[in-house]
Amino acid sequence: MARTLEQIRNIGIIAHIDAGKTTLTERMLFFTKTSHRLGEVDRGTTITDFDPEEQERGITIYSAAVSFRWQDVSVNLIDTPGHVDFTAEVERSLRVLDGAVVVFSGREGVEAQSETVWRQADNYGVPRLALVNKLDREGADFFGTVKQIEQRLGARPLLLQVPLGMGPPHVQDPFRGLVDLVTMELLTFPPKEEALAAGGAGLEVRREPIPPEVADLAAEWREQLVSTLFDFSDDVAELALAEAPIPPELMRKVIRQATIARLVVPVLCGSALDCIGVQPVLDAVAWYLPSPADVPPVEGLDPSKKTPVTVSRPPDPQAPFCGLVFKILAEKHGDLAFVRVYSGTLKAGSRAWNPLRQKKENIAQLWHVQADRREQVAEAQAGDIVGVIGPRASITGDTLCDAAAPIVLETIKFPETVISMAIEPETSLERKKLADVLEMMKRQDPTFRAVESEETGQTLISGMGELHLEVIRHRLQRDFNLKCRVHKPRVSYKETLGRAVTVSGESNRQVAGQALVATVTLRGEPTGEQTPVTVEQGWFPESDALAAIAATMTEAVRESAERGGLKGCPLWGVRIVVLASPIPEPPPGEVAIRIAAADAIENLLQEASTVLLEPVMKVEVTVPEEHLGDVINDLQQRRAIITATEIRGGATVLTSEAPLASMFGYSAAVRSVSQGRASFTMAPLKYGPAPAETADAFV
Repeated sequence: MARTLEQIRNIGIIAHIDAGKTTLTERMLFFTKTSHRLGEVDRGTTITDFDPEEQERGITIYSAAVSFRWQDVSVNLIDTPGHVDFTAEVERSLRVLDGAVVVFSGREGVEAQSETVWRQADNYGVPRLALVNKLDREGADFFGTVKQIEQRLGARPLLLQVPLGMGPPHVQDPFRGLVDLVTMELLTFPPKEEALAAGGAGLEVRREPIPPEVADLAAEWREQLVSTLFDFSDDVAELALAEAPIPPELMRKVIRQATIARLVVPVLCGSALDCIGVQPVLDAVAWYLPSPADVPPVEGLDPSKKTPVTVSRPPDPQAPFCGLVFKILAEKHGDLAFVRVYSGTLKAGSRAWNPLRQKKENIAQLWHVQADRREQVAEAQAGDIVGVIGPRASITGDTLCDAAAPIVLETIKFPETVISMAIEPETSLERKKLADVLEMMKRQDPTFRAVESEETGQTLISGMGELHLEVIRHRLQRDFNLKCRVHKPRVSYKETLGRAVTVSGESNRQVAGQALVATVTLRGEPTGEQTPVTVEQGWFPESDALAAIAATMTEAVRESAERGGLKGCPLWGVRIVVLASPIPEPPPGEVAIRIAAADAIENLLQEASTVLLEPVMKVEVTVPEEHLGDVINDLQQRRAIITATEIRGGATVLTSEAPLASMFGYSAAVRSVSQGRASFTMAPLKYGPAPAETADAFV
């Protein structure tokens, strides 16, 4: 079906875990007749949570794309996870979406991940509207949640609806409908059982006069709505001052303009589980959220220029093609790359240019993806989100474009991994298979890391939290039949010298009737730098024969130094200089020099003594003021040193240096002490002296 850019909505559903995102998505699909059954999260029957792990846990893990039509618009919707461990799925979705629906639980209000996803939407400049959900629950507080949106998120909520009652059916004034402040009508909804019986078809929202018990409340909030729109429209102001009726179409036009400009956040109310307020949310998506034509032309850098030049692409099917790869679905028969087309037209059977990889990519097939179902299409135009089969080199965040008009779009930045564990297959035969599968998973999940430690020989997998790694482990077993053992990873310690010393090493022995005599003199010192051991030649004889011996000495010292310190750990921050050494007659051979070099390094370590170093991480914790003391106390118990504090976006950001050995399990601990409201990032910083008890216990 032909459609214009103005008829497309690319939106995401984002929220804290258990706020009702997936339930809302299921209701949207049902009422738009895309689905003919009402999926339930608790029963594992939803369309978007199609992965077995999601169905078992009752949570969303992978973002899922679905499309449907409502009124005269075509909606591409991405349902995202709410758990902090899978925040990358939200990050990459918001990067390519034009608008978002943020769902809040009317009982819990603004929760930890609500703040995180709100900040992510701010970073990408995404206009959004809010739904206060679960107003049929005990303790639901619509107006309290709206106040939290204003205070904790720094937003300007614009109420378009107020609820008729709040709470479950057994309370005195249960939630049973909502007042539309734009049309000043009461909206009520058929019971869910009726919706099920009718298959979602022909169930019109019932519009009635506002009952007396909420008339004053509705009038108060209607006045506040109109006075807010004063700031954005002279037409509304004139009609209001003349006390003339304000047409709903004019109000919606002004609300749309203010929403797209991110000056206000329209607030709706409902209960997705009971099918109350779903159709008005669909209306709001069509009326207030932007189409690809409403957002500014996408900007990027022209890679063909020597100095970076910013270029833009309008959302026009006739413009040169450019799109962003925002997700890779790794499959046995080839990867499926999800691409947001920003300009131009992408055709199946064509080729596209990846300027970052300097490679042409085949566009073999194009698919419109509907959760776990797909429909093949011949082409995709500006504003479309499409699955592409064919690209081999492209990864998440890469740009695909027309080779004649190259452009590199801003990539997607993902948070650093915060937890690691060691993993190994139960049999050595599966080692190659495990390596291949982990490589495939890295392509699919940008926040998943898998590296083999050169020092310990372990394969370390890293992710965003314990749940993230647990899901990875289960997937290895379920999807690839790989049974793996997991271990707490060993910390990679280092050693440095306690002081600077000059020593000599000797070889003076008889082997098979041959005299092996040599002397190697060197000076070693700690540098305090964050670098591996360096060995320099400080003796440069003039004769070629002696110069060759000096070079052999230097190489032999380097090999001995790389074997490690007294505790067997690699030397770190150490500089060794090979000095002039006496040369016996006849000149020493290579074997004698190596023996003397090893003796010199042994003497160096014994005389200077070594200091055990442990990896120190830079830890940045963002925490609300009320939990600051608990977080600081927990960090100090982990031997962390607080280096800076600052207020950022209404929260306190603590920067500290903490030893890696004491940070295992911190992901769960920081959530516990902050009631789930703190978030943190952790990255390697330096190596520092380990405590005496660690050095003494080291074996």
